[in-house]
Amino acid sequence: MMTTATDTNQAIFKILVVDDNASHSAGIRQLIEIQSCHKVVGIATNGDEAIRRVGNTEIDVVLMDMNMPEVDGIAALPEIVIKKPDIRIIALTGMDDPDLIYKAMRSGARGYILKTMVTTQLMKAIDEVTKGKVYMPTSIATKFFDEFHDKVQQATQPNPARQALLNYLTTREKEVLKLLTEGMTYKGVADKLVISETTVKTHVNNIFQKLQVNDRTQAVLYAIKYGLVDNTDKLPTMV
Repeated sequence: MMTTATDTNQAIFKILVVDDNASHSAGIRQLIEIQSCHKVVGIATNGDEAIRRVGNTEIDVVLMDMNMPEVDGIAALPEIVIKKPDIRIIALTGMDDPDLIYKAMRSGARGYILKTMVTTQLMKAIDEVTKGKVYMPTSIATKFFDEFHDKVQQATQPNPARQALLNYLTTREKEVLKLLTEGMTYKGVADKLVISETTVKTHVNNIFQKLQVNDRTQAVLYAIKYGLVDNTDKLPTMV
């Protein structure tokens, strides 16, 4: 990363502003010039232009609008990171949508702020990401992690419709599935239940069809998640 220093030893960073709204870009440029010693070395109006600029210009920080015509910010982020892995990207947007935040951060953004927060948050965001940190205002971070928590809760709660599929298993099929959750091989199950290994495989195939799963591991996880077995402290060893 190319930087110089002022008399106060403050690093100067070269910044590319990417926004299809000319007044927004001009406002950001003016804000940076007034509040810092950083230099805006270019303005791009879409993601495709930003990708080209990054490849041809010495740039430390990209301020990237997420919603633009042609190539938007989300699509441009990975391409920019490939060209310049050390570059720091801050997503600028008018939306605090958790899904958009996730996509931006997953695609390579190191910071995320709303355009309405630019005057109060931008300098801090630039300072944080250029130090190798991730920046997100508290209000956005709270909403993002609340949404994430809700999704995790939904994913871990049993689905009644899926749970009901266990009722389609016969008593013998449930016995086979319980033994599989203990890590038994098909031969071990056969010996335990005093049936042939071929019969065990037949039961297993029926279990797969009834539970709508594709393999033994999925069937075992299904049994654990939906309460067919009592001990859920740890998953069995698959053989």
